[in-house]
Amino acid sequence: MYFQKKHCVAMLLAGGQGSRLKVLTENTAKPAVPFGGKYRIIDFPLSNCVNSHIDTVGILTQYQPLELNEYIGNGQPWRLNGSHGGVQVLPPYARAKEAVWYKGTANAIYQNIPFIDRYHPDNVLILSGDHIYKMDYDKMLRYHEAQKADCTIAVRTVPMEEAPRFGIMNTREDGTIYEFEEKPAHPKSNLASMGIYIFRWSVLKQFLEADEADPSSENDFGKNIIPAIIAGGYKMLAYEFSGYWKDVGTISSLWEANMDTLGENPAFDLRKEAGGLVYARNYAQPSSYIAPTAVISNSFIAEGCTVHGRVDHSVISTACTIGAGAYIADSVIMPDVVIENGAEIHHAIIAEGSVIKSGAVIGEKQEGELSDLQITVIGKDKTIAPGQTIAPGAVI
Repeated sequence: MYFQKKHCVAMLLAGGQGSRLKVLTENTAKPAVPFGGKYRIIDFPLSNCVNSHIDTVGILTQYQPLELNEYIGNGQPWRLNGSHGGVQVLPPYARAKEAVWYKGTANAIYQNIPFIDRYHPDNVLILSGDHIYKMDYDKMLRYHEAQKADCTIAVRTVPMEEAPRFGIMNTREDGTIYEFEEKPAHPKSNLASMGIYIFRWSVLKQFLEADEADPSSENDFGKNIIPAIIAGGYKMLAYEFSGYWKDVGTISSLWEANMDTLGENPAFDLRKEAGGLVYARNYAQPSSYIAPTAVISNSFIAEGCTVHGRVDHSVISTACTIGAGAYIADSVIMPDVVIENGAEIHHAIIAEGSVIKSGAVIGEKQEGELSDLQITVIGKDKTIAPGQTIAPGAVI
Protein backbone atom coordinates (compact mmCIF):
# COMPACT_ATOMS: atom_id res chain seq x y z
CA MET A 1 0.00 0.00 0.00
CA TYR A 2 1.38 3.42 -0.99
CA PHE A 3 0.55 6.68 0.75
CA GLN A 4 0.84 10.03 -1.00
CA LYS A 5 4.12 10.01 -2.93
CA LYS A 6 6.92 12.06 -1.34
CA HIS A 7 9.84 13.67 -3.08
CA CYS A 8 12.04 13.09 -0.01
CA VAL A 9 11.54 11.21 3.26
CA ALA A 10 13.83 11.88 6.26
CA MET A 11 15.02 9.10 8.57
CA LEU A 12 16.42 10.37 11.87
CA LEU A 13 18.71 7.98 13.77
CA ALA A 14 17.90 8.61 17.44
CA GLY A 15 18.64 5.27 19.08
CA GLY A 16 22.22 5.65 20.27
CA GLN A 17 23.05 4.83 23.87
CA GLY A 18 25.08 8.02 24.38
CA SER A 19 27.47 6.41 26.86
CA ARG A 20 29.99 9.27 26.50
CA LEU A 21 27.40 11.59 28.05
CA LYS A 22 27.61 9.42 31.16
CA VAL A 23 24.93 10.11 33.80
CA LEU A 24 23.01 12.46 31.48
CA THR A 25 21.83 9.47 29.42
CA GLU A 26 21.40 6.82 32.12
CA ASN A 27 17.62 7.05 31.78
CA THR A 28 17.27 9.33 28.76
CA ALA A 29 17.98 8.82 25.07
CA LYS A 30 20.73 11.19 23.90
CA PRO A 31 18.47 13.15 21.49
CA ALA A 32 16.14 13.97 24.42
CA VAL A 33 18.89 15.62 26.50
CA PRO A 34 18.03 19.30 27.22
CA PHE A 35 19.96 22.01 25.38
CA GLY A 36 20.10 25.79 25.28
CA GLY A 37 17.66 26.50 28.11
CA LYS A 38 14.39 25.43 26.45
CA TYR A 39 15.20 22.86 23.77
CA ARG A 40 16.15 19.21 23.38
CA ILE A 41 18.93 18.06 21.05
CA ILE A 42 16.44 16.43 18.67
CA ASP A 43 14.66 19.78 18.13
CA PHE A 44 17.44 20.87 15.78
CA PRO A 45 17.27 18.19 13.06
CA LEU A 46 13.45 18.12 13.34
CA SER A 47 13.25 21.90 12.91
CA ASN A 48 15.70 21.72 10.02
CA CYS A 49 13.34 19.27 8.30
CA VAL A 50 10.35 21.55 8.74
CA ASN A 51 12.28 24.61 7.58
CA SER A 52 13.46 22.60 4.55
CA HIS A 53 9.89 21.62 3.58
CA ILE A 54 10.39 17.95 4.44
CA ASP A 55 7.13 16.87 6.04
CA THR A 56 7.65 13.12 6.49
CA VAL A 57 10.13 12.01 9.16
CA GLY A 58 10.77 8.59 10.65
CA ILE A 59 12.50 8.68 14.05
CA LEU A 60 14.37 5.45 14.78
CA THR A 61 14.50 4.94 18.54
CA GLN A 62 16.04 2.17 20.60
CA TYR A 63 17.83 3.03 23.86
CA GLN A 64 15.72 4.46 26.75
CA PRO A 65 13.02 5.68 24.36
CA LEU A 66 10.20 6.53 26.80
CA GLU A 67 11.03 10.18 27.46
CA LEU A 68 11.88 10.79 23.80
CA ASN A 69 8.64 9.16 22.61
CA GLU A 70 6.60 11.28 25.03
CA TYR A 71 8.41 14.40 23.93
CA ILE A 72 7.80 13.78 20.22
CA GLY A 73 4.13 12.87 20.70
CA ASN A 74 2.18 13.50 17.51
CA GLY A 75 4.77 15.96 16.17
CA GLN A 76 2.54 19.02 16.52
CA PRO A 77 5.22 21.42 17.93
CA TRP A 78 7.29 20.89 14.77
CA ARG A 79 4.24 21.03 12.46
CA LEU A 80 4.79 17.35 11.72
CA ASN A 81 1.30 16.12 12.51
CA GLY A 82 -0.13 16.14 8.99
CA SER A 83 -2.41 13.39 7.71
CA HIS A 84 -0.16 12.67 4.71
CA GLY A 85 3.22 12.20 6.35
CA GLY A 86 4.20 13.83 9.64
CA VAL A 87 6.47 12.23 12.19
CA GLN A 88 6.51 8.53 13.05
CA VAL A 89 8.48 6.94 15.90
CA LEU A 90 10.01 3.67 14.67
CA PRO A 91 11.34 1.35 17.39
CA PRO A 92 12.91 -1.99 16.42
CA TYR A 93 10.46 -4.88 16.25
CA ALA A 94 10.74 -8.63 16.11
CA ARG A 95 10.23 -10.56 12.91
CA ALA A 96 10.49 -14.30 12.50
CA LYS A 97 13.93 -15.55 13.59
CA GLU A 98 15.36 -12.03 13.73
CA ALA A 99 16.88 -10.04 16.58
CA VAL A 100 14.76 -7.24 17.98
CA TRP A 101 17.52 -4.63 18.29
CA TYR A 102 18.87 -2.55 15.44
CA LYS A 103 22.28 -4.05 14.67
CA GLY A 104 23.73 -0.86 13.20
CA THR A 105 22.77 2.32 11.40
CA ALA A 106 22.28 0.55 8.06
CA ASN A 107 20.27 -2.25 9.64
CA ALA A 108 18.04 0.34 11.32
CA ILE A 109 17.10 1.75 7.91
CA TYR A 110 16.84 -1.75 6.41
CA GLN A 111 14.29 -2.79 9.06
CA ASN A 112 12.18 0.21 8.08
CA ILE A 113 12.15 -0.30 4.30
CA PRO A 114 8.36 -0.92 4.45
CA PHE A 115 7.85 2.48 6.11
CA ILE A 116 9.87 4.26 3.42
CA ASP A 117 8.36 2.27 0.55
CA ARG A 118 4.82 3.29 1.35
CA TYR A 119 5.71 6.88 0.40
CA HIS A 120 7.48 5.77 -2.79
CA PRO A 121 10.09 8.55 -2.40
CA ASP A 122 12.65 9.62 -4.96
CA ASN A 123 15.19 10.37 -2.21
CA VAL A 124 15.87 9.52 1.41
CA LEU A 125 17.63 11.88 3.81
CA ILE A 126 19.52 10.18 6.65
CA LEU A 127 20.15 12.28 9.78
CA SER A 128 21.67 11.89 13.21
CA GLY A 129 19.79 12.86 16.35
CA ASP A 130 22.77 14.21 18.31
CA HIS A 131 24.02 17.22 16.34
CA ILE A 132 23.41 20.93 17.01
CA TYR A 133 23.11 23.07 13.87
CA LYS A 134 20.78 24.88 11.48
CA MET A 135 20.81 23.68 7.88
CA ASP A 136 18.62 23.99 4.81
CA TYR A 137 18.41 20.40 3.57
CA ASP A 138 16.45 21.61 0.55
CA LYS A 139 19.55 23.34 -0.83
CA MET A 140 21.50 20.10 -0.44
CA LEU A 141 18.68 18.15 -2.10
CA ARG A 142 18.58 20.53 -5.06
CA TYR A 143 22.34 20.16 -5.49
CA HIS A 144 22.06 16.37 -5.25
CA GLU A 145 19.44 16.27 -7.99
CA ALA A 146 21.03 18.89 -10.23
CA GLN A 147 24.23 16.84 -10.25
CA LYS A 148 22.28 13.58 -10.81
CA ALA A 149 24.04 12.02 -7.83
CA ASP A 150 23.21 8.64 -6.34
CA CYS A 151 24.43 9.76 -2.93
CA THR A 152 25.38 13.18 -1.55
CA ILE A 153 27.18 13.54 1.78
CA ALA A 154 27.36 16.77 3.77
CA VAL A 155 30.94 17.62 4.74
CA ARG A 156 32.69 20.40 6.54
CA THR A 157 36.31 21.50 6.55
CA VAL A 158 38.09 20.77 9.83
CA PRO A 159 41.66 21.61 10.88
CA MET A 160 44.00 18.95 9.45
CA GLU A 161 45.24 18.07 12.94
CA GLU A 162 41.65 17.19 13.93
CA ALA A 163 40.88 15.16 10.80
CA PRO A 164 41.90 11.78 12.36
CA ARG A 165 38.85 12.08 14.65
CA PHE A 166 36.39 12.05 11.74
CA GLY A 167 35.26 10.06 8.76
CA ILE A 168 37.13 11.76 5.92
CA MET A 169 35.91 12.13 2.34
CA ASN A 170 38.56 12.28 -0.37
CA THR A 171 37.25 14.04 -3.46
CA ARG A 172 38.18 14.88 -7.04
CA GLU A 173 38.15 18.46 -8.37
CA ASP A 174 34.51 18.10 -9.45
CA GLY A 175 33.42 17.21 -5.89
CA THR A 176 32.87 13.50 -6.53
CA ILE A 177 34.02 11.22 -3.72
CA TYR A 178 36.46 8.49 -4.64
CA GLU A 179 37.40 7.28 -1.17
CA PHE A 180 36.07 7.26 2.39
CA GLU A 181 38.47 6.88 5.33
CA GLU A 182 37.12 6.18 8.81
CA LYS A 183 39.26 8.12 11.34
CA PRO A 184 42.50 7.81 9.34
CA ALA A 185 45.84 8.17 11.15
CA HIS A 186 47.24 10.04 8.14
CA PRO A 187 44.30 11.73 6.39
CA LYS A 188 44.57 12.77 2.74
CA SER A 189 42.09 15.61 3.16
CA ASN A 190 40.24 17.54 5.85
CA LEU A 191 36.69 17.16 4.53
CA ALA A 192 34.86 15.56 7.45
CA SER A 193 31.54 13.77 7.08
CA MET A 194 28.70 15.35 9.06
CA GLY A 195 26.67 12.13 9.07
CA ILE A 196 24.04 13.74 6.81
CA TYR A 197 23.31 11.73 3.68
CA ILE A 198 20.90 12.02 0.76
CA PHE A 199 20.44 8.83 -1.26
CA ARG A 200 18.50 8.05 -4.38
CA TRP A 201 16.09 5.58 -2.76
CA SER A 202 16.26 2.99 -5.52
CA VAL A 203 20.06 2.82 -5.10
CA LEU A 204 20.11 2.82 -1.29
CA LYS A 205 17.47 0.10 -1.07
CA GLN A 206 19.46 -2.36 -3.15
CA PHE A 207 22.62 -1.74 -1.10
CA LEU A 208 20.72 -2.13 2.19
CA GLU A 209 19.38 -5.50 1.03
CA ALA A 210 22.83 -6.66 -0.11
CA ASP A 211 24.40 -5.49 3.15
CA GLU A 212 21.82 -7.35 5.21
CA ALA A 213 22.56 -10.53 3.27
CA ASP A 214 26.30 -10.26 4.10
CA PRO A 215 26.95 -12.04 7.45
CA SER A 216 30.36 -10.33 7.79
CA SER A 217 28.94 -6.80 7.56
CA GLU A 218 28.75 -4.49 10.57
CA ASN A 219 25.59 -3.00 9.02
CA ASP A 220 26.98 0.52 9.28
CA PHE A 221 26.71 3.38 6.79
CA GLY A 222 30.28 4.62 7.25
CA LYS A 223 31.94 1.22 7.38
CA ASN A 224 29.83 -0.70 4.87
CA ILE A 225 27.19 1.11 2.80
CA ILE A 226 29.20 4.14 1.67
CA PRO A 227 32.36 2.17 0.74
CA ALA A 228 30.19 -0.34 -1.17
CA ILE A 229 28.47 2.42 -3.17
CA ILE A 230 31.85 3.97 -4.03
CA ALA A 231 33.25 0.56 -5.04
CA GLY A 232 30.16 -0.01 -7.20
CA GLY A 233 31.01 3.00 -9.34
CA TYR A 234 27.94 5.04 -8.36
CA LYS A 235 28.12 8.84 -8.32
CA MET A 236 28.77 10.11 -4.80
CA LEU A 237 29.18 13.83 -4.12
CA ALA A 238 30.43 15.96 -1.25
CA TYR A 239 28.24 18.92 -0.26
CA GLU A 240 30.25 21.43 1.77
CA PHE A 241 28.50 23.14 4.70
CA SER A 242 30.11 26.17 6.34
CA GLY A 243 27.65 27.00 9.13
CA TYR A 244 27.79 26.11 12.82
CA TRP A 245 27.66 22.37 13.51
CA LYS A 246 28.65 20.37 16.56
CA ASP A 247 28.39 16.73 17.51
CA VAL A 248 27.32 16.91 21.17
CA GLY A 249 28.10 13.30 21.98
CA THR A 250 30.51 14.11 24.82
CA ILE A 251 30.27 16.08 28.05
CA SER A 252 32.81 18.67 26.88
CA SER A 253 31.15 19.18 23.47
CA LEU A 254 27.68 19.49 25.02
CA TRP A 255 28.96 22.08 27.49
CA GLU A 256 30.85 23.95 24.77
CA ALA A 257 27.84 24.03 22.42
CA ASN A 258 25.72 25.55 25.19
CA MET A 259 28.41 28.16 25.87
CA ASP A 260 28.49 28.90 22.12
CA THR A 261 24.92 30.26 22.38
CA LEU A 262 25.97 33.03 24.78
CA GLY A 263 27.27 36.51 24.13
CA GLU A 264 26.22 39.47 22.00
CA ASN A 265 27.54 37.79 18.85
CA PRO A 266 27.47 34.10 19.72
CA ALA A 267 29.06 31.36 17.64
CA PHE A 268 25.59 29.76 17.42
CA ASP A 269 22.79 32.30 17.56
CA LEU A 270 19.44 30.96 18.77
CA ARG A 271 17.89 34.42 18.98
CA LYS A 272 17.85 35.25 15.27
CA GLU A 273 15.75 33.62 12.61
CA ALA A 274 18.75 33.18 10.32
CA GLY A 275 18.77 29.53 9.31
CA GLY A 276 15.16 29.11 10.41
CA LEU A 277 13.33 28.97 13.72
CA VAL A 278 14.00 26.14 16.16
CA TYR A 279 10.74 24.56 17.27
CA ALA A 280 10.29 22.68 20.55
CA ARG A 281 7.65 21.24 22.84
CA ASN A 282 7.45 24.03 25.39
CA TYR A 283 5.28 23.46 28.43
CA ALA A 284 3.40 26.49 29.75
CA GLN A 285 5.56 28.38 32.23
CA PRO A 286 5.10 31.85 33.73
CA SER A 287 7.59 34.59 33.07
CA SER A 288 10.74 34.32 35.17
CA TYR A 289 11.04 36.36 38.37
CA ILE A 290 14.34 38.19 38.78
CA ALA A 291 14.68 39.43 42.36
CA PRO A 292 16.30 42.79 43.28
CA THR A 293 19.26 40.85 44.72
CA ALA A 294 19.92 39.01 41.44
CA VAL A 295 22.95 39.85 39.29
CA ILE A 296 22.84 38.36 35.81
CA SER A 297 25.46 38.82 33.10
CA ASN A 298 25.96 37.22 29.69
CA SER A 299 23.45 34.44 30.38
CA PHE A 300 20.19 32.87 29.26
CA ILE A 301 17.35 32.63 31.76
CA ALA A 302 14.45 30.55 30.41
CA GLU A 303 10.79 30.77 31.46
CA GLY A 304 9.47 29.84 34.89
CA CYS A 305 12.63 30.61 36.87
CA THR A 306 13.06 32.41 40.18
CA VAL A 307 16.49 34.04 40.54
CA HIS A 308 17.80 35.68 43.70
CA GLY A 309 21.52 35.00 43.25
CA ARG A 310 24.29 35.75 40.78
CA VAL A 311 24.50 34.14 37.32
CA ASP A 312 27.47 34.71 35.03
CA HIS A 313 28.01 33.23 31.53
CA SER A 314 25.57 30.39 32.05
CA VAL A 315 22.47 28.77 30.58
CA ILE A 316 19.59 28.48 33.06
CA SER A 317 16.77 26.26 31.78
CA THR A 318 13.05 26.38 32.48
CA ALA A 319 11.58 26.28 35.99
CA CYS A 320 14.84 26.60 37.93
CA THR A 321 15.22 28.24 41.34
CA ILE A 322 18.42 30.05 42.34
CA GLY A 323 18.59 31.12 45.97
CA ALA A 324 20.00 34.25 47.60
CA GLY A 325 23.80 34.36 47.67
CA ALA A 326 24.11 31.50 45.19
CA TYR A 327 26.71 31.93 42.45
CA ILE A 328 26.64 30.16 39.07
CA ALA A 329 29.37 30.67 36.48
CA ASP A 330 30.23 29.02 33.14
CA SER A 331 27.59 26.34 33.69
CA VAL A 332 24.56 24.65 32.15
CA ILE A 333 21.61 24.25 34.50
CA MET A 334 18.95 21.94 33.03
CA PRO A 335 15.19 22.20 33.80
CA ASP A 336 13.63 22.02 37.28
CA VAL A 337 16.89 22.39 39.22
CA VAL A 338 16.88 23.96 42.69
CA ILE A 339 20.05 25.74 43.80
CA GLU A 340 19.71 26.81 47.40
CA ASN A 341 21.12 29.85 49.22
CA GLY A 342 24.87 30.28 49.12
CA ALA A 343 25.60 27.34 46.80
CA GLU A 344 28.41 27.80 44.27
CA ILE A 345 28.67 26.19 40.82
CA HIS A 346 31.54 26.55 38.32
CA HIS A 347 32.11 24.86 34.93
CA ALA A 348 29.37 22.30 35.47
CA ILE A 349 26.33 20.64 33.95
CA ILE A 350 23.50 20.08 36.42
CA ALA A 351 20.87 17.66 35.08
CA GLU A 352 17.10 17.91 35.42
CA GLY A 353 15.44 17.86 38.81
CA SER A 354 18.60 18.01 40.89
CA VAL A 355 18.83 19.89 44.18
CA ILE A 356 22.02 21.66 45.24
CA LYS A 357 21.67 22.35 48.96
CA SER A 358 22.81 25.47 50.82
CA GLY A 359 26.53 26.13 50.81
CA ALA A 360 27.43 23.25 48.49
CA VAL A 361 30.30 23.89 46.05
CA ILE A 362 30.29 22.24 42.61
CA GLY A 363 33.57 22.44 40.66
CA GLU A 364 35.84 25.45 40.74
CA LYS A 365 36.79 28.49 38.64
CA GLN A 366 39.13 27.47 35.80
CA GLU A 367 41.02 29.29 33.09
CA GLY A 368 42.93 28.16 30.04
CA GLU A 369 42.24 26.18 26.88
CA LEU A 370 38.92 24.39 26.45
CA SER A 371 40.70 21.04 26.23
CA ASP A 372 42.12 21.61 29.72
CA LEU A 373 38.80 22.39 31.42
CA GLN A 374 37.23 19.85 33.74
CA ILE A 375 33.44 19.85 33.53
CA THR A 376 31.66 18.61 36.65
CA VAL A 377 28.41 16.72 36.02
CA ILE A 378 25.54 16.14 38.43
CA GLY A 379 23.03 13.56 37.15
CA LYS A 380 19.28 13.70 36.99
CA ASP A 381 17.30 14.03 40.25
CA LYS A 382 20.43 14.00 42.42
CA THR A 383 20.73 15.87 45.73
CA ILE A 384 24.03 17.42 46.84
CA ALA A 385 24.14 17.78 50.63
CA PRO A 386 24.52 21.13 52.43
CA GLY A 387 28.15 22.29 52.40
CA GLN A 388 29.30 19.34 50.27
CA THR A 389 32.18 19.98 47.84
CA ILE A 390 32.28 18.23 44.46
CA ALA A 391 35.68 18.27 42.76
CA PRO A 392 36.18 19.57 39.21
CA GLY A 393 35.59 16.87 36.61
CA ALA A 394 33.60 14.64 38.98
CA VAL A 395 30.52 12.82 37.65
CA ILE A 396 27.83 12.21 40.27
